[in-house]
Amino acid sequence: MMETIGIIEYKQEHQPWFERLNRTWIERYFKMEPIDFDVLQHPETHIIAKGGSILMVTVDDVIAGTVALKYSAPGIYEFTKMAVDEKYRGRKVGEALAQAAIQKAKALGGWKIILYSNTVLEPAIRLYRKLGFQEVPVDGPYERSNIKMELNLSTHD
Repeated sequence: MMETIGIIEYKQEHQPWFERLNRTWIERYFKMEPIDFDVLQHPETHIIAKGGSILMVTVDDVIAGTVALKYSAPGIYEFTKMAVDEKYRGRKVGEALAQAAIQKAKALGGWKIILYSNTVLEPAIRLYRKLGFQEVPVDGPYERSNIKMELNLSTHD
């Protein structure tokens, strides 16, 4: 039986999912930082009200993951708070979500996406490279980041 993967815009009632999905991976590999608590509990204030966007991915109408595009500077969005429920990993859900976020950034007028991650998250780094993200020097606000990547949207299909 084929699964149906869908992408939906974040609504306020998705906040508990947004927080739970992200806390799960942050707490597994790292530790929650003060900025994490604020953003995860108040994504409308920290991401949407500042010109960003949040997408949710569903599998057969069940929320399976999320990603945020945080406005960074004119034309530049930070790809952040991407998380896929463990039950749905390895099923192209993260890739579908990332592709939707790239299209959303373009629709918002973006010309570049940046992201901060950690090389311990090997599947995520592989996905970002597959999507065309290139490694650049790290300058991020997160203690847990040891890699920064960016995607030039003007050269991306």
